[in-house]
Amino acid sequence: MELLTIGAFAKASRLSPKALRLYDELGLLPPARVDPVTGYRFYTPGQLERAQLVAWLRRLGMPLAHIREVCGLDAAAAAQEVRAFWARIEADTAARRDLATFLIDHLSWKNPIVPSTTNPLHIRYAALSDTGLVRDSNQDTAYAGSRLLAVADGFGPDGGPASAAAVEVLKRLESDSIPAGNLLNALGDAVDQAQQAVHGVASTGHAPQEAGTTLTAMLWTGSHLALVHIGDSRAYLLRDGELFQITHDHTLVQSMVDEGRITADEAASHPQRSLLMRALAGASNPAADIHLHDAQRGDRYLLCSDGLSSVVATEDLHQVVSTVTDPEQAVRELIALANRSGGPDNVSCVVADVLELQQ
Repeated sequence: MELLTIGAFAKASRLSPKALRLYDELGLLPPARVDPVTGYRFYTPGQLERAQLVAWLRRLGMPLAHIREVCGLDAAAAAQEVRAFWARIEADTAARRDLATFLIDHLSWKNPIVPSTTNPLHIRYAALSDTGLVRDSNQDTAYAGSRLLAVADGFGPDGGPASAAAVEVLKRLESDSIPAGNLLNALGDAVDQAQQAVHGVASTGHAPQEAGTTLTAMLWTGSHLALVHIGDSRAYLLRDGELFQITHDHTLVQSMVDEGRITADEAASHPQRSLLMRALAGASNPAADIHLHDAQRGDRYLLCSDGLSSVVATEDLHQVVSTVTDPEQAVRELIALANRSGGPDNVSCVVADVLELQQ
């Protein structure tokens, strides 16, 4: 069989020799033969189809580790993976579009205050927290009110007081009248104040350098939900029957997934999967993610600690949040799912539905 040099194969596949060498190192596109003396790589014409698929998936922005998974599947399964990947991209784009629309209106002064809607919306909500089956105490805090939804997962000897302190700061926003133009700034200020509160707990606690908390919260404004997130607690959106994760884990393994060094499946069992890259802790200066979501009638939001998301499969979360209509019953069933999976950690969740007010 005629072999192509790396230069000829690069030209035919429209991939650079540098990219081909990287794909070889990752086991994504190994050459058919490597010269034992020169180390020069040779490829077969039959490898062009796989090379083109890799190039197309890279243009989509798919991480290399995920591409390796897709290339190992049959055509139907690969198509399903690409469809799922693109759905996640569209969900992220939608969130960015909502924020862009808000900023355009604010900067052009078309919408200086939160607008009233023709059919006013409100939220119906429930929150529940459980110690789980292994831990001696509960360091999570879950809260749901008429304007604020929040989950915080404390860690360290004083993790419980730390998570409670962070949520208590954000609860002050419920009674504040915040113009739309100041909404994101108000959330940013609240995160700074929550950090100070956590630092105060850590400074007087048993182990000052170890206490901290994650924080995932949403502030309801009547037509928008403003999201603040730091750590590995999560927020999900159920819209039109599809469940989307709308937060990004601030963990070491997630950064490795983002870089294409490991797959999502490998991350789930990685020994350092709980190692946080960002959190409210000690005297750090955290960089929280803050976004704005345009609420729609029929939306359902799920906020949870990793005591739920790390032990319950996404499809099982989807099953509960899409079929159990009452938020109180939904949070109870989600907690039960985590405990039936061993309950290795504290578990907390908030479920909120966006409803139209009856006139």
